[in-house]
Amino acid sequence: MARFYCPLPLVSGQVVDLPPTAARHVQVLRMQPGHMLTLFNGEGGEFSAEVQHMGRSDVRVVVGEHRDVECEASVQVHLAVGMPANERMDWLVEKATELGVHRITPLMTERSVVRLAGERAEKKQAHWQAVAASASEQCGRNRVPIIDAPERFDAWLARQTPQAEVVHGVLSLHASTQPLNALRDGVAVWPKAWVLLNGPEGGLTDTEDAAARAKGFAALSLGERVLRAETAALGALALLTLA
Repeated sequence: MARFYCPLPLVSGQVVDLPPTAARHVQVLRMQPGHMLTLFNGEGGEFSAEVQHMGRSDVRVVVGEHRDVECEASVQVHLAVGMPANERMDWLVEKATELGVHRITPLMTERSVVRLAGERAEKKQAHWQAVAASASEQCGRNRVPIIDAPERFDAWLARQTPQAEVVHGVLSLHASTQPLNALRDGVAVWPKAWVLLNGPEGGLTDTEDAAARAKGFAALSLGERVLRAETAALGALALLTLA
């Protein structure tokens, strides 16, 4: 059954007009009154719904029963990434959502190609949040990950305070790293919350890497091969959320 993100208060039995994005998708699918669909608003679970009215630009549905179903990862991962160039950030947000990421913070590091500020940054944030919502529709998630506004690496790092219940790790290209999969094999109880930092193309600089370690971030690696920035972030995320 087709699923749509509807960020509105939903109550069984109520009649609601779908938000523009969801309404447009319903129209593209050529649904008609009487057709059934699934709605979720990001607050947990999902609702069945029946199309009541199809207009030229509006779609009205009757909200049905609530189903208390979830498919969230058992590990909550906050991914902080140096923004990759071109369309790779869109791809990263989409795939990270499918893999169960809880939050993504796009960072501008010394080697970042992409620089965003002001209205341009706001538009990119809104775009990436929409990508995450669409990916949640597709993969069956009922909670949409948070996509933060892009910010400078140093400002973000200054606010980080490692806590006992949250593991802070940095994917490092430098020496003295610990393989992430070996770390997992070496603990009896796997932590349920992570902040995972990864650099852009070319990785973090020596100064940035050292600053993260000084803040208490564990230096981690994914093996001998050199991976693209977005591949490394997703590979580490998969090890944390799918194992």
